[in-house]
Amino acid sequence: MSTLEENRGDGSDLETAEKIILRWDSTTCEEAKENLIFQSGGDRDEVDRYLRAVDEVQRHISSISVSDQVKAATSTIQIAMARLEDELRNILISQTSTFEPDSLLLDSSLSSSSFASSSRTELDDDYSVTTCDEDEEQQQQVDLVLPDGSDSGSRRLSRSRRSNSKSTSSIREIDLVSPEAVSDLRSIAQRMIGAGYSRECLQVYGNVRKTAMETMFKQLGIVKIGIGDVQRLDWEAVEVKIRRWIRAAKVCVRVVFASEKRLCEQIFEGTVEETTCFMEIVKGSALQLFNFPEAISISRRSPEKLFKILDLHDALTDLLPDMEEIFDSSSSEAILVQSTEIQSRLAEAARGILTEFENAVFREPSVVPVPGGTIHPLTRNNPDMDISQLEGISPLALHMIWTMVMLQFNLEEKSLHYKDEPLSHIFVMNNVHYIVQKVKSSPELMELIGDKYLRKLTGIFRQAATKYQRATWVRVLNSLRDEGLHVSGSFSSGVSKSALRERFKAFNTMFEEVHRIQSTWLVPDTQLREELRISLSEHFIPAYRSFLGRFRGHIESGRHPENYLKYSVENLETAVLDFFEGYTTAPHLRRSQ
Repeated sequence: MSTLEENRGDGSDLETAEKIILRWDSTTCEEAKENLIFQSGGDRDEVDRYLRAVDEVQRHISSISVSDQVKAATSTIQIAMARLEDELRNILISQTSTFEPDSLLLDSSLSSSSFASSSRTELDDDYSVTTCDEDEEQQQQVDLVLPDGSDSGSRRLSRSRRSNSKSTSSIREIDLVSPEAVSDLRSIAQRMIGAGYSRECLQVYGNVRKTAMETMFKQLGIVKIGIGDVQRLDWEAVEVKIRRWIRAAKVCVRVVFASEKRLCEQIFEGTVEETTCFMEIVKGSALQLFNFPEAISISRRSPEKLFKILDLHDALTDLLPDMEEIFDSSSSEAILVQSTEIQSRLAEAARGILTEFENAVFREPSVVPVPGGTIHPLTRNNPDMDISQLEGISPLALHMIWTMVMLQFNLEEKSLHYKDEPLSHIFVMNNVHYIVQKVKSSPELMELIGDKYLRKLTGIFRQAATKYQRATWVRVLNSLRDEGLHVSGSFSSGVSKSALRERFKAFNTMFEEVHRIQSTWLVPDTQLREELRISLSEHFIPAYRSFLGRFRGHIESGRHPENYLKYSVENLETAVLDFFEGYTTAPHLRRSQ
Protein backbone atom coordinates (compact mmCIF):
# COMPACT_ATOMS: atom_id res chain seq x y z
CA MET A 1 0.00 0.00 0.00
CA SER A 2 1.29 3.46 -0.89
CA THR A 3 1.91 6.22 1.64
CA LEU A 4 -1.09 8.10 0.24
CA GLU A 5 -3.31 5.08 0.78
CA GLU A 6 -1.97 4.65 4.30
CA ASN A 7 -2.80 8.29 5.11
CA ARG A 8 -6.25 7.82 3.67
CA GLY A 9 -6.70 4.69 5.80
CA ASP A 10 -5.55 6.55 8.88
CA GLY A 11 -7.91 9.35 8.06
CA SER A 12 -10.79 6.94 7.79
CA ASP A 13 -9.95 5.36 11.13
CA LEU A 14 -9.55 8.81 12.71
CA GLU A 15 -12.89 9.99 11.37
CA THR A 16 -14.59 6.89 12.75
CA ALA A 17 -12.92 7.39 16.10
CA GLU A 18 -13.91 11.07 16.19
CA LYS A 19 -17.53 10.19 15.43
CA ILE A 20 -17.63 7.69 18.30
CA ILE A 21 -16.17 10.25 20.71
CA LEU A 22 -18.43 13.06 19.56
CA ARG A 23 -21.47 10.81 19.84
CA TRP A 24 -20.78 10.68 23.60
CA ASP A 25 -20.19 14.43 23.95
CA SER A 26 -22.63 15.39 26.66
CA THR A 27 -22.33 19.09 25.81
CA THR A 28 -23.94 18.58 22.40
CA CYS A 29 -25.89 15.33 22.66
CA GLU A 30 -28.90 14.99 24.94
CA GLU A 31 -28.75 11.19 24.84
CA ALA A 32 -25.14 11.29 25.95
CA LYS A 33 -26.17 13.34 29.00
CA GLU A 34 -28.69 10.74 30.09
CA ASN A 35 -26.63 7.61 29.54
CA LEU A 36 -23.26 6.24 30.56
CA ILE A 37 -20.73 4.32 28.58
CA PHE A 38 -19.53 2.30 31.59
CA GLN A 39 -22.74 1.23 33.20
CA SER A 40 -23.72 -1.96 34.93
CA GLY A 41 -25.29 -4.32 32.42
CA GLY A 42 -24.40 -1.95 29.59
CA ASP A 43 -23.05 -2.65 26.13
CA ARG A 44 -19.48 -3.84 26.61
CA ASP A 45 -18.89 -3.62 22.88
CA GLU A 46 -19.61 0.09 23.07
CA VAL A 47 -17.10 0.40 25.92
CA ASP A 48 -14.46 -1.30 23.81
CA ARG A 49 -15.29 0.86 20.77
CA TYR A 50 -14.98 4.07 22.80
CA LEU A 51 -11.67 3.08 24.33
CA ARG A 52 -10.29 2.09 20.91
CA ALA A 53 -11.49 5.41 19.54
CA VAL A 54 -9.59 7.30 22.25
CA ASP A 55 -6.49 5.22 21.51
CA GLU A 56 -6.80 5.94 17.81
CA VAL A 57 -7.08 9.70 18.24
CA GLN A 58 -4.19 9.72 20.69
CA ARG A 59 -2.07 7.63 18.29
CA HIS A 60 -2.91 10.01 15.48
CA ILE A 61 -1.81 13.02 17.57
CA SER A 62 1.53 11.34 18.18
CA SER A 63 2.13 10.56 14.49
CA ILE A 64 1.06 13.73 12.67
CA SER A 65 2.78 17.07 12.35
CA VAL A 66 0.20 19.17 10.49
CA SER A 67 -0.92 21.80 13.00
CA ASP A 68 -4.57 21.94 11.88
CA GLN A 69 -4.92 18.19 12.18
CA VAL A 70 -3.20 18.18 15.60
CA LYS A 71 -5.51 20.95 16.78
CA ALA A 72 -8.63 19.06 15.67
CA ALA A 73 -7.47 15.80 17.21
CA THR A 74 -6.53 17.57 20.43
CA SER A 75 -10.00 19.09 20.62
CA THR A 76 -11.47 15.62 20.22
CA ILE A 77 -9.21 14.27 22.97
CA GLN A 78 -10.35 17.06 25.29
CA ILE A 79 -13.96 15.99 24.73
CA ALA A 80 -12.98 12.37 25.36
CA MET A 81 -11.12 13.23 28.56
CA ALA A 82 -14.08 15.21 29.92
CA ARG A 83 -16.27 12.21 29.21
CA LEU A 84 -13.85 9.75 30.79
CA GLU A 85 -13.56 11.99 33.84
CA ASP A 86 -17.34 11.79 34.29
CA GLU A 87 -17.29 8.04 33.74
CA LEU A 88 -14.46 7.64 36.26
CA ARG A 89 -16.36 9.60 38.88
CA ASN A 90 -19.56 7.66 38.30
CA ILE A 91 -17.90 4.26 38.57
CA LEU A 92 -16.15 5.24 41.78
CA ILE A 93 -19.29 6.65 43.38
CA SER A 94 -21.48 3.74 42.31
CA GLN A 95 -18.92 1.27 43.69
CA THR A 96 -18.60 3.00 47.05
CA SER A 97 -20.94 0.79 48.99
CA THR A 98 -21.76 1.10 52.69
CA PHE A 99 -18.88 -0.14 54.79
CA GLU A 100 -20.00 -2.48 57.55
CA PRO A 101 -17.34 -3.07 60.22
CA ASP A 102 -19.27 -6.01 61.63
CA SER A 103 -18.81 -7.87 58.36
CA LEU A 104 -15.08 -7.91 59.02
CA LEU A 105 -15.30 -8.75 62.68
CA LEU A 106 -17.43 -11.82 63.14
CA ASP A 107 -17.29 -14.36 65.89
CA SER A 108 -15.61 -17.58 64.83
CA SER A 109 -18.86 -19.46 65.44
CA LEU A 110 -20.36 -17.60 62.49
CA SER A 111 -19.45 -17.70 58.83
CA SER A 112 -19.97 -15.26 56.03
CA SER A 113 -18.86 -14.63 52.49
CA SER A 114 -20.43 -11.21 52.17
CA PHE A 115 -17.19 -9.70 51.02
CA ALA A 116 -14.12 -10.81 49.15
CA SER A 117 -10.72 -10.58 50.73
CA SER A 118 -7.14 -11.47 49.98
CA SER A 119 -5.16 -12.76 52.94
CA ARG A 120 -1.40 -12.37 52.80
CA THR A 121 -0.61 -14.17 56.07
CA GLU A 122 -2.31 -15.82 58.99
CA LEU A 123 -3.21 -13.65 61.94
CA ASP A 124 -0.82 -14.21 64.81
CA ASP A 125 -1.74 -11.53 67.27
CA ASP A 126 -2.51 -11.35 70.96
CA TYR A 127 -5.08 -8.62 70.37
CA SER A 128 -8.27 -9.79 68.65
CA VAL A 129 -9.82 -7.39 66.16
CA THR A 130 -13.35 -6.53 67.21
CA THR A 131 -16.15 -4.16 66.43
CA CYS A 132 -16.40 -0.62 67.78
CA ASP A 133 -20.09 -0.89 68.42
CA GLU A 134 -20.95 -0.43 72.08
CA ASP A 135 -23.04 -3.58 72.10
CA GLU A 136 -19.91 -5.58 71.27
CA GLU A 137 -17.85 -4.25 74.19
CA GLN A 138 -17.91 -7.59 75.97
CA GLN A 139 -16.88 -9.67 72.95
CA GLN A 140 -13.65 -11.36 73.97
CA GLN A 141 -12.33 -13.13 70.86
CA VAL A 142 -13.15 -12.84 67.19
CA ASP A 143 -11.62 -13.96 63.93
CA LEU A 144 -11.61 -12.38 60.52
CA VAL A 145 -13.65 -14.29 57.98
CA LEU A 146 -12.08 -15.46 54.75
CA PRO A 147 -13.79 -15.52 51.34
CA ASP A 148 -14.86 -19.14 51.66
CA GLY A 149 -16.63 -18.40 54.91
CA SER A 150 -14.07 -20.13 57.09
CA ASP A 151 -12.24 -18.42 59.88
CA SER A 152 -8.69 -17.25 59.47
CA GLY A 153 -7.26 -19.94 61.66
CA SER A 154 -5.74 -17.29 63.83
CA ARG A 155 -4.18 -18.34 67.08
CA ARG A 156 -6.01 -17.11 70.14
CA LEU A 157 -3.56 -15.95 72.73
CA SER A 158 -4.24 -14.58 76.18
CA ARG A 159 -3.33 -10.94 76.60
CA SER A 160 -0.15 -11.56 78.51
CA ARG A 161 2.73 -9.21 78.98
CA ARG A 162 4.87 -12.24 79.62
CA SER A 163 4.93 -12.88 75.89
CA ASN A 164 7.49 -10.89 73.95
CA SER A 165 6.52 -12.30 70.55
CA LYS A 166 5.46 -9.95 67.77
CA SER A 167 2.77 -10.67 65.25
CA THR A 168 3.69 -11.22 61.66
CA SER A 169 1.93 -9.33 58.92
CA SER A 170 -1.79 -9.59 59.57
CA ILE A 171 -3.04 -7.65 56.58
CA ARG A 172 -6.52 -8.47 55.32
CA GLU A 173 -7.29 -6.88 51.96
CA ILE A 174 -10.88 -6.62 50.81
CA ASP A 175 -12.29 -5.54 47.47
CA LEU A 176 -13.37 -1.92 47.89
CA VAL A 177 -14.79 -2.06 44.35
CA SER A 178 -15.69 -5.03 42.18
CA PRO A 179 -13.03 -6.65 39.95
CA GLU A 180 -15.02 -5.61 36.84
CA ALA A 181 -15.02 -2.00 37.99
CA VAL A 182 -11.28 -2.17 38.69
CA SER A 183 -10.70 -3.17 35.09
CA ASP A 184 -12.76 -0.25 33.81
CA LEU A 185 -11.11 2.22 36.18
CA ARG A 186 -7.69 1.05 35.07
CA SER A 187 -8.64 1.43 31.42
CA ILE A 188 -9.86 4.98 32.02
CA ALA A 189 -6.85 5.95 34.12
CA GLN A 190 -4.42 4.66 31.52
CA ARG A 191 -6.03 6.79 28.79
CA MET A 192 -6.24 9.93 30.92
CA ILE A 193 -2.64 9.66 32.11
CA GLY A 194 -1.44 8.81 28.60
CA ALA A 195 -3.17 11.88 27.23
CA GLY A 196 -1.58 14.15 29.86
CA TYR A 197 -4.64 14.39 32.09
CA SER A 198 -3.13 12.72 35.16
CA ARG A 199 -3.92 15.69 37.39
CA GLU A 200 -7.61 15.60 36.51
CA CYS A 201 -7.66 11.83 36.89
CA LEU A 202 -6.05 11.91 40.34
CA GLN A 203 -8.27 14.76 41.49
CA VAL A 204 -11.47 12.89 40.69
CA TYR A 205 -10.17 9.60 42.02
CA GLY A 206 -8.75 11.17 45.18
CA ASN A 207 -11.85 13.21 46.02
CA VAL A 208 -14.21 10.24 45.79
CA ARG A 209 -11.94 7.82 47.63
CA LYS A 210 -11.13 10.32 50.38
CA THR A 211 -14.84 10.75 51.02
CA ALA A 212 -15.22 6.98 51.15
CA MET A 213 -12.27 6.74 53.55
CA GLU A 214 -13.79 9.36 55.86
CA THR A 215 -17.07 7.45 55.88
CA MET A 216 -15.33 4.19 56.79
CA PHE A 217 -13.44 5.92 59.61
CA LYS A 218 -16.64 7.38 60.96
CA GLN A 219 -18.28 3.97 60.97
CA LEU A 220 -15.28 2.56 62.82
CA GLY A 221 -15.63 5.24 65.48
CA ILE A 222 -12.56 7.24 64.46
CA VAL A 223 -13.77 10.83 64.52
CA LYS A 224 -11.93 14.13 64.44
CA ILE A 225 -10.95 15.13 67.96
CA GLY A 226 -8.30 17.60 68.97
CA ILE A 227 -5.45 16.83 71.35
CA GLY A 228 -6.82 19.39 73.79
CA ASP A 229 -10.26 17.77 73.66
CA VAL A 230 -8.78 14.38 74.56
CA GLN A 231 -6.81 15.79 77.46
CA ARG A 232 -9.90 17.45 78.94
CA LEU A 233 -11.82 14.18 79.13
CA ASP A 234 -12.19 12.23 82.38
CA TRP A 235 -9.78 9.31 82.49
CA GLU A 236 -12.62 6.76 82.68
CA ALA A 237 -13.98 8.10 79.38
CA VAL A 238 -10.48 8.01 77.90
CA GLU A 239 -10.07 4.36 78.93
CA VAL A 240 -13.17 3.44 76.95
CA LYS A 241 -11.88 5.38 73.95
CA ILE A 242 -8.52 3.63 74.18
CA ARG A 243 -10.14 0.20 74.02
CA ARG A 244 -12.22 1.22 71.01
CA TRP A 245 -9.30 2.97 69.30
CA ILE A 246 -7.09 -0.13 69.52
CA ARG A 247 -9.74 -2.31 67.91
CA ALA A 248 -10.57 0.26 65.25
CA ALA A 249 -6.91 1.02 64.47
CA LYS A 250 -6.28 -2.61 63.60
CA VAL A 251 -9.09 -2.51 61.06
CA CYS A 252 -7.99 0.89 59.74
CA VAL A 253 -4.42 -0.24 59.11
CA ARG A 254 -4.78 -3.92 58.26
CA VAL A 255 -7.99 -3.70 56.27
CA VAL A 256 -8.82 -0.15 55.18
CA PHE A 257 -5.36 1.26 54.41
CA ALA A 258 -4.11 -2.04 52.97
CA SER A 259 -7.15 -2.42 50.74
CA GLU A 260 -6.93 1.21 49.57
CA LYS A 261 -3.31 0.73 48.63
CA ARG A 262 -4.10 -2.42 46.69
CA LEU A 263 -6.85 -0.61 44.80
CA CYS A 264 -4.42 2.16 43.84
CA GLU A 265 -1.90 -0.43 42.71
CA GLN A 266 -4.49 -2.21 40.59
CA ILE A 267 -5.62 0.98 38.86
CA PHE A 268 -2.36 2.93 38.54
CA GLU A 269 0.13 0.06 38.40
CA GLY A 270 3.48 0.99 36.88
CA THR A 271 2.89 4.74 37.01
CA VAL A 272 4.21 7.45 39.32
CA GLU A 273 0.62 8.10 40.26
CA GLU A 274 0.47 4.71 42.02
CA THR A 275 1.95 6.00 45.30
CA THR A 276 0.86 9.60 44.81
CA CYS A 277 -2.84 8.81 44.76
CA PHE A 278 -2.60 6.46 47.74
CA MET A 279 -0.94 9.07 49.92
CA GLU A 280 -3.35 11.76 48.73
CA ILE A 281 -6.25 9.60 49.91
CA VAL A 282 -4.98 8.29 53.24
CA LYS A 283 -2.74 11.06 54.57
CA GLY A 284 -5.50 13.05 56.27
CA SER A 285 -7.15 9.93 57.69
CA ALA A 286 -3.83 8.58 58.97
CA LEU A 287 -3.08 11.84 60.76
CA GLN A 288 -6.57 11.76 62.24
CA LEU A 289 -6.09 8.15 63.36
CA PHE A 290 -2.87 8.90 65.23
CA ASN A 291 -4.08 12.14 66.81
CA PHE A 292 -5.60 10.17 69.67
CA PRO A 293 -2.56 8.15 70.83
CA GLU A 294 -0.44 11.28 70.37
CA ALA A 295 -2.72 13.14 72.78
CA ILE A 296 -2.40 10.32 75.31
CA SER A 297 1.39 10.24 74.95
CA ILE A 298 1.76 13.88 75.97
CA SER A 299 -1.01 14.02 78.58
CA ARG A 300 -0.42 14.49 82.29
CA ARG A 301 1.15 11.39 83.82
CA SER A 302 -0.48 9.52 86.66
CA PRO A 303 -0.14 5.91 87.85
CA GLU A 304 -3.67 4.82 86.96
CA LYS A 305 -2.89 5.50 83.30
CA LEU A 306 0.03 3.06 83.13
CA PHE A 307 -1.67 -0.04 81.78
CA LYS A 308 -3.77 1.75 79.19
CA ILE A 309 -0.71 3.62 77.96
CA LEU A 310 1.05 0.26 77.68
CA ASP A 311 -1.97 -1.08 75.78
CA LEU A 312 -1.64 1.74 73.26
CA HIS A 313 2.12 1.25 73.02
CA ASP A 314 1.71 -2.49 72.46
CA ALA A 315 -0.98 -1.93 69.84
CA LEU A 316 1.23 0.49 67.89
CA THR A 317 4.21 -1.83 68.21
CA ASP A 318 2.07 -4.63 66.88
CA LEU A 319 0.87 -2.55 63.93
CA LEU A 320 4.22 -1.10 62.88
CA PRO A 321 5.38 -4.13 60.82
CA ASP A 322 2.12 -3.96 58.86
CA MET A 323 2.44 -0.20 58.44
CA GLU A 324 5.99 -0.60 57.14
CA GLU A 325 4.62 -2.96 54.51
CA ILE A 326 1.77 -0.63 53.57
CA PHE A 327 3.60 2.71 53.76
CA ASP A 328 6.73 1.54 51.97
CA SER A 329 7.37 4.53 49.68
CA SER A 330 9.34 7.70 50.29
CA SER A 331 6.17 9.76 49.99
CA SER A 332 4.58 7.91 52.91
CA GLU A 333 7.61 8.10 55.18
CA ALA A 334 6.06 10.90 57.24
CA ILE A 335 3.27 8.62 58.46
CA LEU A 336 5.73 5.96 59.60
CA VAL A 337 7.89 8.56 61.31
CA GLN A 338 4.86 9.99 63.14
CA SER A 339 3.63 6.60 64.37
CA THR A 340 7.12 5.57 65.47
CA GLU A 341 7.56 8.83 67.39
CA ILE A 342 4.21 8.35 69.11
CA GLN A 343 5.20 4.80 70.04
CA SER A 344 8.43 6.15 71.57
CA ARG A 345 6.56 8.85 73.49
CA LEU A 346 4.12 6.29 74.87
CA ALA A 347 7.06 4.15 76.02
CA GLU A 348 8.64 7.19 77.62
CA ALA A 349 5.36 8.07 79.32
CA ALA A 350 5.13 4.56 80.79
CA ARG A 351 8.74 4.70 81.96
CA GLY A 352 8.11 8.12 83.44
CA ILE A 353 5.07 6.91 85.39
CA LEU A 354 7.04 4.00 86.83
CA THR A 355 9.99 6.22 87.68
CA GLU A 356 7.81 8.83 89.35
CA PHE A 357 6.10 6.19 91.42
CA GLU A 358 9.43 4.58 92.36
CA ASN A 359 10.66 7.95 93.52
CA ALA A 360 7.51 8.43 95.56
CA VAL A 361 7.98 5.01 97.17
CA PHE A 362 11.75 5.08 97.71
CA ARG A 363 12.19 8.72 98.65
CA GLU A 364 8.92 9.57 100.39
CA PRO A 365 10.36 11.00 103.63
CA SER A 366 7.24 11.60 105.69
CA VAL A 367 7.14 9.96 109.09
CA VAL A 368 3.84 11.62 109.95
CA PRO A 369 1.05 9.01 110.05
CA VAL A 370 -1.91 9.44 107.72
CA PRO A 371 -4.75 10.94 109.83
CA GLY A 372 -7.39 8.40 110.83
CA GLY A 373 -5.42 5.46 109.43
CA THR A 374 -7.02 5.90 106.00
CA ILE A 375 -5.44 4.93 102.65
CA HIS A 376 -1.97 6.33 102.07
CA PRO A 377 -1.55 8.21 98.75
CA LEU A 378 1.18 5.80 97.68
CA THR A 379 -1.16 2.84 98.01
CA ARG A 380 -3.56 4.33 95.49
CA ASN A 381 -1.02 3.58 92.76
CA ASN A 382 0.28 0.02 93.03
CA PRO A 383 0.07 -3.04 95.24
CA ASP A 384 3.00 -4.93 96.71
CA MET A 385 4.14 -8.28 95.37
CA ASP A 386 5.70 -11.50 96.62
CA ILE A 387 8.94 -12.14 94.72
CA SER A 388 9.35 -15.80 95.62
CA GLN A 389 8.50 -16.93 92.10
CA LEU A 390 9.89 -14.74 89.34
CA GLU A 391 10.93 -17.18 86.61
CA GLY A 392 9.44 -16.71 83.16
CA ILE A 393 7.95 -13.28 83.65
CA SER A 394 8.58 -10.19 81.57
CA PRO A 395 10.84 -7.25 82.46
CA LEU A 396 7.70 -5.18 83.01
CA ALA A 397 6.44 -7.65 85.60
CA LEU A 398 9.83 -7.65 87.34
CA HIS A 399 9.83 -3.87 87.38
CA MET A 400 6.33 -3.76 88.82
CA ILE A 401 7.10 -6.43 91.41
CA TRP A 402 10.15 -4.60 92.67
CA THR A 403 8.20 -1.39 93.04
CA MET A 404 5.33 -3.19 94.77
CA VAL A 405 7.63 -4.91 97.26
CA MET A 406 9.17 -1.57 98.15
CA LEU A 407 5.68 -0.13 98.59
CA GLN A 408 4.78 -2.89 101.02
CA PHE A 409 7.96 -2.31 102.98
CA ASN A 410 7.30 1.44 103.02
CA LEU A 411 3.74 1.03 104.27
CA GLU A 412 4.78 -1.41 106.98
CA GLU A 413 7.37 1.07 108.16
CA LYS A 414 4.83 3.88 108.20
CA SER A 415 2.39 1.84 110.28
CA LEU A 416 4.99 1.82 113.07
CA HIS A 417 4.76 5.60 113.41
CA TYR A 418 1.26 5.40 114.87
CA LYS A 419 1.35 5.79 118.64
CA ASP A 420 -2.05 4.11 118.88
CA GLU A 421 -1.56 0.39 118.14
CA PRO A 422 -5.16 -0.27 117.00
CA LEU A 423 -4.86 2.61 114.54
CA SER A 424 -1.71 1.10 113.03
CA HIS A 425 -3.71 -2.06 112.33
CA ILE A 426 -6.53 -0.02 110.76
CA PHE A 427 -3.92 1.68 108.54
CA VAL A 428 -2.57 -1.68 107.33
CA MET A 429 -6.07 -3.08 106.87
CA ASN A 430 -7.23 -0.06 104.83
CA ASN A 431 -4.21 -0.02 102.54
CA VAL A 432 -3.99 -3.76 101.87
CA HIS A 433 -7.76 -3.96 101.32
CA TYR A 434 -7.47 -1.12 98.81
CA ILE A 435 -4.73 -3.06 97.02
CA VAL A 436 -6.89 -6.18 96.88
CA GLN A 437 -9.81 -4.24 95.40
CA LYS A 438 -7.61 -2.57 92.78
CA VAL A 439 -6.12 -5.92 91.77
CA LYS A 440 -9.55 -7.49 91.44
CA SER A 441 -10.72 -4.63 89.22
CA SER A 442 -7.66 -4.79 86.94
CA PRO A 443 -7.21 -7.80 84.62
CA GLU A 444 -3.63 -6.71 84.03
CA LEU A 445 -2.75 -6.69 87.72
CA MET A 446 -4.62 -9.96 88.26
CA GLU A 447 -2.49 -11.55 85.58
CA LEU A 448 0.73 -10.18 87.09
CA ILE A 449 -0.10 -11.11 90.68
CA GLY A 450 -2.18 -14.25 90.35
CA ASP A 451 -4.82 -15.81 92.60
CA LYS A 452 -2.31 -17.23 95.09
CA TYR A 453 -0.84 -13.88 96.03
CA LEU A 454 -4.24 -12.24 95.98
CA ARG A 455 -5.36 -14.72 98.63
CA LYS A 456 -2.26 -13.85 100.64
CA LEU A 457 -3.09 -10.13 100.46
CA THR A 458 -6.64 -10.85 101.53
CA GLY A 459 -5.28 -12.76 104.51
CA ILE A 460 -3.06 -9.80 105.45
CA PHE A 461 -5.88 -7.26 105.66
CA ARG A 462 -8.15 -9.70 107.51
CA GLN A 463 -5.37 -10.42 109.98
CA ALA A 464 -4.92 -6.68 110.49
CA ALA A 465 -8.64 -6.39 111.25
CA THR A 466 -8.36 -9.17 113.82
CA LYS A 467 -5.34 -7.50 115.43
CA TYR A 468 -7.28 -4.25 115.64
CA GLN A 469 -10.15 -5.93 117.45
CA ARG A 470 -7.84 -7.61 119.93
CA ALA A 471 -5.87 -4.43 120.61
CA THR A 472 -9.05 -2.41 121.18
CA TRP A 473 -11.68 -4.66 122.67
CA VAL A 474 -9.89 -7.23 124.81
CA ARG A 475 -9.36 -4.59 127.51
CA VAL A 476 -12.96 -3.38 127.17
CA LEU A 477 -14.35 -6.90 127.38
CA ASN A 478 -12.22 -7.63 130.42
CA SER A 479 -14.30 -5.10 132.33
CA LEU A 480 -17.34 -7.31 131.71
CA ARG A 481 -15.85 -10.48 133.20
CA ASP A 482 -17.29 -12.08 136.33
CA GLU A 483 -13.96 -12.63 138.08
CA GLY A 484 -13.54 -10.49 141.21
CA LEU A 485 -17.21 -9.58 141.59
CA HIS A 486 -18.35 -12.35 143.91
CA VAL A 487 -17.75 -12.04 147.64
CA SER A 488 -16.64 -15.30 149.24
CA GLY A 489 -18.83 -16.45 152.14
CA SER A 490 -21.45 -13.81 151.68
CA PHE A 491 -24.94 -14.69 152.91
CA SER A 492 -26.59 -11.96 150.90
CA SER A 493 -26.23 -11.67 147.16
CA GLY A 494 -22.69 -12.94 146.81
CA VAL A 495 -21.82 -9.92 144.62
CA SER A 496 -19.69 -7.00 145.68
CA LYS A 497 -21.69 -3.92 144.73
CA SER A 498 -18.67 -1.65 145.03
CA ALA A 499 -16.67 -3.88 142.68
CA LEU A 500 -19.65 -4.05 140.31
CA ARG A 501 -20.01 -0.27 140.27
CA GLU A 502 -16.30 0.01 139.43
CA ARG A 503 -16.75 -2.46 136.56
CA PHE A 504 -19.64 -0.52 135.02
CA LYS A 505 -17.74 2.71 135.55
CA ALA A 506 -14.62 1.27 133.89
CA PHE A 507 -16.63 -0.07 130.95
CA ASN A 508 -18.37 3.28 130.41
CA THR A 509 -15.09 5.18 130.53
CA MET A 510 -13.31 2.84 128.11
CA PHE A 511 -16.20 2.67 125.67
CA GLU A 512 -16.61 6.45 125.67
CA GLU A 513 -12.88 6.83 124.98
CA VAL A 514 -12.95 4.27 122.14
CA HIS A 515 -16.02 5.95 120.65
CA ARG A 516 -14.49 9.43 120.93
CA ILE A 517 -11.28 8.35 119.19
CA GLN A 518 -12.39 5.74 116.68
CA SER A 519 -15.33 7.70 115.30
CA THR A 520 -12.65 10.06 113.92
CA TRP A 521 -10.81 7.18 112.23
CA LEU A 522 -11.72 6.42 108.64
CA VAL A 523 -12.38 3.19 106.77
CA PRO A 524 -13.13 4.54 103.25
CA ASP A 525 -14.57 1.35 101.78
CA THR A 526 -18.25 1.14 102.70
CA GLN A 527 -18.45 -2.64 102.66
CA LEU A 528 -15.28 -3.09 104.71
CA ARG A 529 -16.47 -0.49 107.22
CA GLU A 530 -19.78 -2.26 107.66
CA GLU A 531 -18.14 -5.68 107.98
CA LEU A 532 -15.81 -4.36 110.67
CA ARG A 533 -18.68 -2.84 112.63
CA ILE A 534 -20.66 -6.07 112.44
CA SER A 535 -17.67 -8.08 113.59
CA LEU A 536 -16.95 -5.94 116.63
CA SER A 537 -20.66 -5.75 117.49
CA GLU A 538 -20.84 -9.54 117.45
CA HIS A 539 -18.06 -9.65 120.02
CA PHE A 540 -18.87 -6.99 122.62
CA ILE A 541 -22.62 -6.35 122.27
CA PRO A 542 -23.61 -9.89 123.41
CA ALA A 543 -21.07 -9.70 126.23
CA TYR A 544 -22.50 -6.37 127.43
CA ARG A 545 -26.08 -7.63 127.09
CA SER A 546 -25.28 -10.66 129.20
CA PHE A 547 -23.40 -8.64 131.84
CA LEU A 548 -26.15 -6.04 132.01
CA GLY A 549 -28.85 -8.70 132.32
CA ARG A 550 -27.09 -10.47 135.18
CA PHE A 551 -26.07 -7.45 137.23
CA ARG A 552 -28.47 -4.60 136.41
CA GLY A 553 -30.62 -5.35 139.46
CA HIS A 554 -27.72 -4.97 141.85
CA ILE A 555 -26.99 -1.47 140.57
CA GLU A 556 -30.61 -0.35 140.33
CA SER A 557 -31.22 -1.22 143.98
CA GLY A 558 -28.36 1.03 145.06
CA ARG A 559 -27.78 4.79 145.05
CA HIS A 560 -27.53 6.83 141.83
CA PRO A 561 -27.82 3.89 139.38
CA GLU A 562 -27.84 6.36 136.44
CA ASN A 563 -24.15 7.04 137.07
CA TYR A 564 -23.32 3.42 136.28
CA LEU A 565 -26.08 2.16 133.99
CA LYS A 566 -25.43 4.90 131.46
CA TYR A 567 -26.01 2.95 128.26
CA SER A 568 -28.54 0.45 127.05
CA VAL A 569 -27.71 -2.24 124.50
CA GLU A 570 -29.54 -0.18 121.90
CA ASN A 571 -27.40 2.87 122.78
CA LEU A 572 -24.25 0.88 122.09
CA GLU A 573 -25.60 -0.55 118.84
CA THR A 574 -26.30 2.99 117.67
CA ALA A 575 -22.91 4.22 118.83
CA VAL A 576 -21.12 1.53 116.79
CA LEU A 577 -22.49 3.19 113.63
CA ASP A 578 -20.28 6.20 114.36
CA PHE A 579 -17.07 4.17 114.22
CA PHE A 580 -14.68 4.68 111.28
CA GLU A 581 -16.68 7.53 109.75
CA GLY A 582 -13.79 9.98 109.90
CA TYR A 583 -15.66 12.61 111.91
CA THR A 584 -13.73 15.75 112.77
CA THR A 585 -15.40 15.72 116.20
CA ALA A 586 -16.92 12.63 117.77
CA PRO A 587 -20.74 12.62 117.86
CA HIS A 588 -22.48 12.82 121.21
CA LEU A 589 -23.22 9.45 122.84
CA ARG A 590 -26.87 8.86 123.65
CA ARG A 591 -27.59 7.62 127.20
CA SER A 592 -30.33 5.51 128.68
CA GLN A 593 -33.43 7.41 129.74
